[in-house]
Amino acid sequence: MAQLAAGVAVITVRDGRDDLGATVSALMSVSLEPPLVLVSLASRGYLCEVLLRQDRWAASLLSSGQAAIASRFATAGRPSARLLVAGTPHHRGEHSGALVVDGGVAALEAETVQVVPAGDHTLFLGRVLAVGYVTPAHQPLIRLRGRYRPMSP
Repeated sequence: MAQLAAGVAVITVRDGRDDLGATVSALMSVSLEPPLVLVSLASRGYLCEVLLRQDRWAASLLSSGQAAIASRFATAGRPSARLLVAGTPHHRGEHSGALVVDGGVAALEAETVQVVPAGDHTLFLGRVLAVGYVTPAHQPLIRLRGRYRPMSP
């Protein structure tokens, strides 16, 4: 599957006083009516554990100049997302309270409506609550063959 190019996003969630997040390349649109998205997370990951108890989350779809942010959120362990966005323009989503990275190609907030175990991953189907921004002038960041790459226009 590394031969298939995929967009790169950061999934974030607020858990009480803490903020968590992870880089994913398994985020997809499922339905326009109603608007639904799906994210796949490793079942043993801490973000998956938190999303099983917190229904609302945000997805920031990164732009080609944001590979450093993708790398920060891909680090092992459980660093606070607040530390990972330090020095990076961001805001809190109005509907989820989760951190939203600014400057990407788009951002949305979602509420989980269905959870599906799938092998060593868990699929979270989310109803889109809001689209924070869409910036069609920015090129998306993609992951291909294990590396982040800017998409050529």
